Amino acid sequence: MDVSLIFRVAGVGILVAIAVQILQKTGRDEQATLVTVSGIVVVFLMLVGEIGELFATVREIFGF
Repeated sequence: MDVSLIFRVAGVGILVAIAVQILQKTGRDEQATLVTVSGIVVVFLMLVGEIGELFATVREIFGF
């Protein structure tokens, strides 16, 4: 696991939080919800590779 991955996830979180706050202040709650959901999807897509490596390591350790 690379430290840059943690920084990228934190960066996405900060950007999403700022965008949601701005959208909620202007009364666009539906768009704020969509931004939140899309931020979660982006983070999950960034983590898919790491989760795949974790499963491969577990399989290698237990010999599956």
